[in-house]
Amino acid sequence: MAQVLEFKLPDLGEGLTEAEIVRWLVQVGDVVAVDQPVVEVETAKAMVEVPCPYGGVVTARFGEEGTELPVGAPLITVAVGAPASGGPDVPAREAEGSGNVLVGYGTSEAPARRRRVRSARPEPAASVTVAAPAPAAPVVPSVPAAAPDGPVPVISPLVRRLARENNLDLRELTGSGPDGLILRADVESALRGTAPREQAAPSPASPALSGGRRIPLKGVRGAVADKLSRSRREIPDATCWVDADATELMRARAAMNASGGPKISLLALLARICTAALARFPELNSTVDLAAREVVQFDQIHLGFAAQTERGLVVPVVRDAHARDAEGLTAEFARLTEAGRDGRLTPADLTGGTFTLNNYGVFGVDGSTPIINHPEAAMLGVGRIVPKPWVHEGELAVRQVVQLSLTFDHRVCDGGTAGGFLRFVADCVERPAVLLRTL
Repeated sequence: MAQVLEFKLPDLGEGLTEAEIVRWLVQVGDVVAVDQPVVEVETAKAMVEVPCPYGGVVTARFGEEGTELPVGAPLITVAVGAPASGGPDVPAREAEGSGNVLVGYGTSEAPARRRRVRSARPEPAASVTVAAPAPAAPVVPSVPAAAPDGPVPVISPLVRRLARENNLDLRELTGSGPDGLILRADVESALRGTAPREQAAPSPASPALSGGRRIPLKGVRGAVADKLSRSRREIPDATCWVDADATELMRARAAMNASGGPKISLLALLARICTAALARFPELNSTVDLAAREVVQFDQIHLGFAAQTERGLVVPVVRDAHARDAEGLTAEFARLTEAGRDGRLTPADLTGGTFTLNNYGVFGVDGSTPIINHPEAAMLGVGRIVPKPWVHEGELAVRQVVQLSLTFDHRVCDGGTAGGFLRFVADCVERPAVLLRTL
């Protein structure tokens, strides 16, 4: 007798609460092995293949491609122990699960009891006749009734997170959704101090605004919007900037690349300057712990860098950037950039940064006031490097000039520290030999 097990969308780590189904990798009736990827999903951070911890026959799939599912929603059901014509029975013991799904989540069983059991590679699905229970229909969760000490009528993890981050007690709200369901609009209205509006279809645009369209804030775009909003809401940021003569830095790079060996990127040289500056001004390699009312300074420098991809703006992180030379930084920047363009960045590639370098000069602009990548404390922005008139050694000359801007969290340091950091960066750009004194 087959045992039908339900595999739910697991917690993908780093606070992610939902994912969009991009591509199903199995069909109903397919035989799957333990830890075989069954669906490709897109989170707010990366594209991820989700493996199933059970081996058996797929009896149902939940959600079409393009559907967003919250963490904990059913993904598939698997009949464990169901015989398949022309193939061996799937062992019932695989119902215990593998305990080896992805870093950051797994089966619900305690780690000490998990075991890893692999079955033989199944035959292609087209050659198997499946004798399994009929596909189960997706179950719509019922909304619990509100009670003084009972469950809160809210099923969206996004709503719970929004309330938690703003210290809002959901039990004090009256939901405007079906059967009193608390919706995101109810939480946002409570935070604004206004009454929630009844849920209805979007009103048609006025004649003066006809022809508009609504673009959902989801996936990478939604994650960026949430993070930038939180940064501006929580961080008292300030920006200082300076123009620098980058002529000597460009000459130094040209000389390095003319000597043979792997080419060194400009971004790698700027990153090397950043790590040297952060070693002198560690206040900017930090974060603020609001709960403890403490500034946490990090020993390692995990350097994020802004990269524009087809999926939107992402910030991959170079681990231990302070321990890498210019050649190593160039290689890691290239690897992460390529992975970002191909949609292969993992959540681990996009989290854990302590400082961000933003080269917006690639967009042909001179200056900007970057928004800090929460929960970091600072970001260095670099504009385009262009020929400009400049006073050099007492005479007017045409030099390669760049604007550098530093946005910093004023809670971690004052303007003197920020100005000292930026001035050191500018000095290294203008006279690369200054960097040699820090090595």
